[in-house]
Amino acid sequence: MKNTLTIILLLLAAQVSKAQSPESRLKEMGIVLPAVGNPVANYVKFVRSGNLVFLSGHGPEDKTKGGYITGKLGKDLSIEDGYAAAKLTGISLLATLQAAVGDLGKVKRIVKVLGMVNGTESFTDQPKVINGFSDLMVAVFGDAGKHARSAVGMASLPFNMAVEIEMVVEVEN
Repeated sequence: MKNTLTIILLLLAAQVSKAQSPESRLKEMGIVLPAVGNPVANYVKFVRSGNLVFLSGHGPEDKTKGGYITGKLGKDLSIEDGYAAAKLTGISLLATLQAAVGDLGKVKRIVKVLGMVNGTESFTDQPKVINGFSDLMVAVFGDAGKHARSAVGMASLPFNMAVEIEMVVEVEN
């Protein structure tokens, strides 16, 4: 199922025209960006410095269920579950990015991504999990969604979240 979803998202990305806005691509995929909540501690959700926007770590918040997708990959969750959690985290990051810049059409490039996976000691498929995020960025932004990335395993994450992802984005003035 994950491979089929990956192929579909990559095909959508290949069909993206330059004239189509990221917001219209999200709409075509049936994705509605959620409201941006407040940080859970003493930090901000994003910082803009020049043409770069640094987004704090976000988790897979499922607002319909009122919490995060939780658990360890390799024990409680499958790779497919992790992929879906990473995609959901990407949707949350896009909502924060839109709040930061006003229009996702201002994005020049997704520059760098750090994907952290809450996994067992023997879980080694972190890249397959974080592909849920990366595939979404390419589907939304086309080539500008391709990014440098690290996908690493963690012994634990806040609130037992399945994944946490942060990113750096270049935007127009």
